[in-house]
Amino acid sequence: MPFATHRGHKIHYTVEGRGPLVVLQHGLFMDADSWRANGLLAALADRFTVACIDSLGHGLSDKPADPALYAQDQRAGDIVAVLDALGAEKAHLVGYSMGGWMAVGVAKYYPQRLASLTIGGWDLAGGVPKGPAGPIRFDIFWGFSQQVAPALVSWVTPEVLPAMQACFEALNVLDGAAQAVLGAGVPVLLWDGTADPYHAPSQAFAAANDLPFLSTPGDHLQAILSPQAEVVARLGEFFAEA
Repeated sequence: MPFATHRGHKIHYTVEGRGPLVVLQHGLFMDADSWRANGLLAALADRFTVACIDSLGHGLSDKPADPALYAQDQRAGDIVAVLDALGAEKAHLVGYSMGGWMAVGVAKYYPQRLASLTIGGWDLAGGVPKGPAGPIRFDIFWGFSQQVAPALVSWVTPEVLPAMQACFEALNVLDGAAQAVLGAGVPVLLWDGTADPYHAPSQAFAAANDLPFLSTPGDHLQAILSPQAEVVARLGEFFAEA
């Protein structure tokens, strides 16, 4: 069971397949196995070496409560620590939702480690949708998540909840995201479900900056829990073009 170590904490990952390295980084409340459950891992592993990372606070990775450990530069460093453990100079990085925010961090702090960048389920410019009073509080978000996706959050115990809050609150840091992605010097693909609140702003950002945009059926969760065959096809094409 492989682990990388970064700033004294263990980051768990899995590796399957053979070929150019693709790293898949999941969203909040998910884990490395989510990519197996939704079929993307198996679909990509016949052509690529696919590494799936358990984000800090998730899966088999450590779950510290210190909010400082969940800052974007720290989380980007977790991904790079896995690349180092694999002896890989670069990787095609795919991040979804929170994983998209983490992927932005790699573009910001470690662009030289990227072969390409795919960001799904994330608004580069706006981040998490705001409420009438500003950023959504974690307690409101947590209650909503328990109502709409109880199976997804059933593993979160009271002991783990502070780590989830730290993950969520860090997502409000967006400084330099657009510039980092556009200036990373690698091909960039944006992807969102048509019913995802992130779809319209991401599509507009892609159009304004001449980036490819993958639009697939479903809302924020459906797009990643049940990805369409066109997602795998487009990702494979994108990696090959890159």
